[in-house]
Amino acid sequence: MDLKQHIDKTRLPRHVAIIMDGNGRWATQRGKERIFGHENGVEAVRDTVKAAAEIGIQHLTFFAFSTENWCRPHIEVQTLMDLLVEAIRNETQELNDNGVRLHAIGDLDSLPQKCRETLDEAMATTAHNTRLHVTVALSYSARWEIVNAARKIAQKVADRTINPDQVDEELFASAMETADFPDPDLLIRTSGELRLSNFLLWQLAYAELYFTPVYWPDFRKQHLFQAVIDYQRRERRFGKVKAEVLTTKNA
Repeated sequence: MDLKQHIDKTRLPRHVAIIMDGNGRWATQRGKERIFGHENGVEAVRDTVKAAAEIGIQHLTFFAFSTENWCRPHIEVQTLMDLLVEAIRNETQELNDNGVRLHAIGDLDSLPQKCRETLDEAMATTAHNTRLHVTVALSYSARWEIVNAARKIAQKVADRTINPDQVDEELFASAMETADFPDPDLLIRTSGELRLSNFLLWQLAYAELYFTPVYWPDFRKQHLFQAVIDYQRRERRFGKVKAEVLTTKNA
């Protein structure tokens, strides 16, 4: 079945966020080391980016490496960083050719120098693209992000550039890593786990959540399309009753 033909292009989520989970378990089931799963997960990223561009999604964010992931065995972390560098180098030209702009959020200063330099170069190369914005969250933690935003605002108050009573949701959002992007409309998590794992906690306040048992290395276009179709079947009320939502839409 061609799932793409069942997608309503007028009701797409503007921003889809993805927690890529299950690489290690996928590899273990095949008698391989965990890194084998991460290596095969690159193809899932490639296919998902292509699928998002095909149907017209504007923003796609991948949770690639969390702050907590630094606690994994050194050899796994080092291999992940090397894999990240290789993947960025291999994919930059194709991203550029397809009008995809690369962004990154997180504590990027904590990344190894080679990784940071490769990332900066890829972001600069694709900076003029507008078809699809792809963001990778690296050394990222939502709690870190929220605390960091609070610290920025507190400094402004201390510097007397703003008053405490000026601090509202809009100002707080402007201090977040994702200030230039719309909040995600849809969150997808693979591997069957049912949690957010410290990812975009502020931004996901009203997102639709979609959980699939598919391990990330097996995730392909049809899985993204199925998630979007499921999203389009839902009624988003943002805390309102249906009549209020209809009134707002028709205003």
